[in-house]
Amino acid sequence: MTAPTVDLRVYGILDVDVCGGDAGRLAAMAVEAIAGGCTLLQYREKTIDDARAALARIRAIRAAVGDRVPLLVNDRVDLALAAEAAGVHLGQSDLHPADARRLLGPEKIIGITLKTGAQADELYRLPIDYACIGGVFATKSKDNPDPPVGLDGFQRIAFRARLARGSGLPVGAIAGIDSSNAAAVVAAGADGVALISALFGAESVEARARDLRDRVDAALRTRGAAP
Repeated sequence: MTAPTVDLRVYGILDVDVCGGDAGRLAAMAVEAIAGGCTLLQYREKTIDDARAALARIRAIRAAVGDRVPLLVNDRVDLALAAEAAGVHLGQSDLHPADARRLLGPEKIIGITLKTGAQADELYRLPIDYACIGGVFATKSKDNPDPPVGLDGFQRIAFRARLARGSGLPVGAIAGIDSSNAAAVVAAGADGVALISALFGAESVEARARDLRDRVDAALRTRGAAP
């Protein structure tokens, strides 16, 4: 089996630090996001002190989402397997993608975060299904130890990523993206945008997801890259 096609257009990241740890609320937010056009979800909890509680939250989201869109888990392959999630998203300091692939098998999704062109150059040897480049802009959702790469930096890294893996590699953008700049990021070459507070911090998650989806789809059509 092969991993399913990854649709990065509106990639919602349910970050516990931003969204809170209530399983029911996380599940409800996920459902709202999907109703508005979210195409991919991720559960993100950077510091997990209680793995059982984290697993319960992931399972609650998974039960609410069903098979409508893939649900990934940040970092933790063990929790992704236990919750029967669609796969994982890995940072540069997390488990190596090759090790994750051995544990997950060929049918699961593995995504990775890229911050530099040198990291993009290494993608030819990594068993991943998509890459997210960031941070593109400054954001309040997480620490910003490195200066944002900006649109020009995103274009350069995305070019090297696709050169390493082929033009068919889905490439998303992350950090500081919202309704005001989503179209510009897609125009710069992104296949979609990953969002935390810009989506899940909205008064209506469904309405915000719909607005973002409309902007991304319009920008993809203008670029001639609509799915």
